[in-house]
Amino acid sequence: MHKIILALILLLSSVIFIQPVSYAGIMDRDLICYTLKTGISMEERVPNGFMGTWRVSSKLIDNGGSPIFKQTGIDLWNLSRTGSVINLTNPFTGASASIRVNYVDGSTIRFTKQGDYDNKILTDTVEINLDGDRFTGENTIKLETLSDVNKSVIKTETARYSLVGEKISGMSIMEK
Repeated sequence: MHKIILALILLLSSVIFIQPVSYAGIMDRDLICYTLKTGISMEERVPNGFMGTWRVSSKLIDNGGSPIFKQTGIDLWNLSRTGSVINLTNPFTGASASIRVNYVDGSTIRFTKQGDYDNKILTDTVEINLDGDRFTGENTIKLETLSDVNKSVIKTETARYSLVGEKISGMSIMEK
């Protein structure tokens, strides 16, 4: 009889003491998930007026002594957002990349995109100031050439361009 009572006490105490610990673990995990889901990503802070198709003119400011960079250029940027991911495509070149937004303060936006091309890594860091259907800014380009042997960087070339963008189509900054 004492063994049965002792077994019941042990069983009840395990339900009383273990169950709340289990619930606490679930509640903590849910709280962490909830906290992470309620944060606003940097990409979501980018004004809607930035989305659309832009004609972007660039003019070389500094080429770091490298002759490979063009003096001027004209490109099309098509910027679109799906959730918290912003994609930039260029119908002229066929290039497409997700951009990583590094900074947003009002109408100032800084983003980075990176691509691999024939043993080279091209990194664009762009900072623009959005003003309605226009923007101005700069693009800093870093082109790293990789070794065929061990993929280490054997050469780095940089350039800086001034940018002027004009909205061709898409959401206006005045739209919501």
